[in-house]
Amino acid sequence: MQFQQLPSWRQRAVALAGVKRGASVTRYSTSASELSTAPVFLVADVRSEMLSAAFGALGRTVILSHGGVDSAARFVTSGALICVIDLEAVHPVGLDALTGAATLQRAATLVIAHPDDKALDRLIAGGATHYLPKPYADDDLARALRLAERHVERLRGRPERRIARDRSFAVETELGARERIAARLADDGEPLGLLLIAFTRFEMINTAFGRGTGDVLLDAVAERIEPLVAELGGDRGFLTRMGGAEFVVTLDGIDAAAREALANQIVERVERPFLADGHMVALGCRIGIVESAEGDDATKLLRRAAAALAEARASEGSHVRALTAADEGAALFDASLEADLRKALDRDEIEILFQPQLSIASGRVIGVEALARWQHPDHGELGAQTLFAVAERSDYLTSLSAHVQRRAAMIAAAWPDALATLRLAINLTAADIARAGFVDVFFEMIDASGFPRERLTVEVTESGLIEDLAGAATVLAALRAGGCRVAIDDFGTGYSSLAYLKALPLDYLKIDKHMAQDISGSTRDRIVVRGVIDMARSLGLAVVAEGVETEEQLSLLAAEGCNYYQGFLFAEAVGVEELMRLVSA
Repeated sequence: MQFQQLPSWRQRAVALAGVKRGASVTRYSTSASELSTAPVFLVADVRSEMLSAAFGALGRTVILSHGGVDSAARFVTSGALICVIDLEAVHPVGLDALTGAATLQRAATLVIAHPDDKALDRLIAGGATHYLPKPYADDDLARALRLAERHVERLRGRPERRIARDRSFAVETELGARERIAARLADDGEPLGLLLIAFTRFEMINTAFGRGTGDVLLDAVAERIEPLVAELGGDRGFLTRMGGAEFVVTLDGIDAAAREALANQIVERVERPFLADGHMVALGCRIGIVESAEGDDATKLLRRAAAALAEARASEGSHVRALTAADEGAALFDASLEADLRKALDRDEIEILFQPQLSIASGRVIGVEALARWQHPDHGELGAQTLFAVAERSDYLTSLSAHVQRRAAMIAAAWPDALATLRLAINLTAADIARAGFVDVFFEMIDASGFPRERLTVEVTESGLIEDLAGAATVLAALRAGGCRVAIDDFGTGYSSLAYLKALPLDYLKIDKHMAQDISGSTRDRIVVRGVIDMARSLGLAVVAEGVETEEQLSLLAAEGCNYYQGFLFAEAVGVEELMRLVSA
């Protein structure tokens, strides 16, 4: 298996524990002589004096921990290379992270437990290397400790095997990865299996903790994946990070069932918690699997792998998708869009249009909603729904959202005087609201654009707020305190609408277009729309109807007390010049 050198395990361990530069960290050599005198990290109850004394009799210094969520961070900074867990004496909280940290450092984990302890199997599956059953004699403990030492010696003496990279946070270029794959395809003519791995939630973690932490996290991921690839593929297995948060595994001479089993093992290992800057973080991953066919080159094989990955991302069940020739049509289209989206922002293919919002009472344009359109060179204009769906599948959502927000604010700030009184509504995603420090970053961007905060409305889709209503309320309150107004968008499409009205600080309620259009349907439909408008007005909220297409719909909405509307009845989303004409008319 082929790898290049990464930062040392100690550098990585200190980074994972969140230790600042210059902090005092005890370090120990991994030679056989010094290993025997290194401390033992003992996770046990405070009453386990006998166990501590037993290690003392064997000439070992003991660092005692009582377990808990911070035990993994304490182990990383302790300098110990053997972790002993008295499973009966501690609470299991934090032990999964502890065994994961030990695995990351090439340390040994000795679990002392009764054979029927239910947590034993979980710890072994999580990376524990040795087991001492209770009851045991002093000689048994000494032998188990020697075996743990030998295990560390073998791990530390093994040649470093690492993911390919050329500087601390650089990655192999896509061209470099293609060259490696092309060489493997031409090597012996056997079918080549390829796994394309993408990590979910990575972008959010990268934004919250910084790129340095993100790269350390991916190093830790590689540490977990490498042994699996090496065990199955040996010298015929190759692992590299291609860019962003994507890894590629190539294996030849391995059948399809074995490749899929490997992919499921990778998913299981990646989903165990990681330590990053002293915080427990959770990743997920999706994997696309393909096998080379006659006539494949590296570009074709990677394109098909991207299609398989797109299918895996779209699946609500399995995280792994092996793509066959019969599946490739629609999947290749989706995958090509995901790949193109990465380049679309740089090529300025994302256009910002503005849909007018009108006062029902006066008939005047009082504001606009900024909407994104993707001018794709091959597929033509793609709407915001397609654009953001592709971004969400490719874990690129927050970057796209920030781009659209920034471009809309900059364009609106340069509007001519005829548009200088219009409000600008821009959309926030649930991922935006979940970002640490989002409000400060958002206001910094708006202020830099020159657009006044007091003319800005942020619209949040209700279905995106289900998971953390309290957190969303805090963010929206901060946005209102900073001068913005807040609208709940697409109201009526989710299933906790009343909870949102009670909990969130709002100025506007935007009725979903399907509900607005229903007002011209049955009596029952009209009663539902009337009830929503009455409720909003009772709460002091202005009501905006989306998707109004007919005079009948507008007349009925006006009769029920709706304040504003937007839709094809007046205009679709337009550019600045057409907006000028509409406002002037």
